[in-house]
Amino acid sequence: MLKSTDKPIAETYCLALLDLDGVVYRGKNPVEYAAESIRQAEAVGMSIEYTTNNSSRFQRVVADQLRGFDLNVEPHQVITSSVVAARMVARHVPAGAKVLVLGAQHLREEVARQGLVVVDGAADDPVAVIQGWYPDMRWQEMAEVSFAVEHGATYFVTNRDLTIPRELGIAPGCGSMIQAVINATGVEPVASAGKPESAMYDEARLLAAGDNAEPVAKESCLAIGDRLDTDIEAGNRGGYDSLAVLTGVTNPHELMLAPAHLRPTYIVKDLRGLMDVMPAVDQLANGSWTCGDAVASLDEASGTLNVNNTTSIDALRAACALMWSYADRGGDTATITVPNFAL
Repeated sequence: MLKSTDKPIAETYCLALLDLDGVVYRGKNPVEYAAESIRQAEAVGMSIEYTTNNSSRFQRVVADQLRGFDLNVEPHQVITSSVVAARMVARHVPAGAKVLVLGAQHLREEVARQGLVVVDGAADDPVAVIQGWYPDMRWQEMAEVSFAVEHGATYFVTNRDLTIPRELGIAPGCGSMIQAVINATGVEPVASAGKPESAMYDEARLLAAGDNAEPVAKESCLAIGDRLDTDIEAGNRGGYDSLAVLTGVTNPHELMLAPAHLRPTYIVKDLRGLMDVMPAVDQLANGSWTCGDAVASLDEASGTLNVNNTTSIDALRAACALMWSYADRGGDTATITVPNFAL
């Protein structure tokens, strides 16, 4: 169920694990209110780590883009799946081991930075393979990954996103390329660095503290994103509180019907919510749910969920609490007509 706070979110948590696309920017364009809200959160003491499944963009390139939005960002604050993947592989193989790398230059450099030897073919006898995504990927490169995996190399991947948005539409993502290798070898990757696995958040805690310091406590971290099936699920898998924003993929309908493993701890319209106190969501004796002045009720006879204000984020919070409770009691949410919110 949704939680409440007695002070603003930015003062409740000390580290934000902030997704990028759909939260801070959309492609080259900034998301409304995002930059100013991040600056306000930092001003009251919240630290920011930017987390992204993208394995091809250098940290410095992302940081430069964010600085263009008037944010004070250092490259080390950008946690890409390449950074996480390289550290993950380094923990599993001996120092100086050979690793076959399929991915962009960013991934190759991160693997080398961990003291591992980057190789390009199965004939080099790598002990591990790390597969990422980049637009110039060739069939022969994927074949080399398959050959190495067949010969016993431990198989790692940067992320398993099946699709990736491009200028002309939706294209096959890293996960689709990974599936081709699985089809060829029958071998599943032993680990993935990207969300919805929680490894990215775990690494961000370590990197924020410094490798020789204790990681930031989980209860002091907040995973923030626009996708329930990556950002929020990763938080739930790793035991992190999470905040869903409505500036990207997730919409009110998806939130109301979310299964337990995709439910966020908080819901806000945009990142201005970082400076808000989260109100309590409570159930009344008659079965209705309230949040602030908003009320959500279920007419089971007609199978209709009603709210008193379809323009209120509090009404959406109440509606979500009602629908989640109904589902957890065994109710079939697919049979319920839910309101169309205009937030």
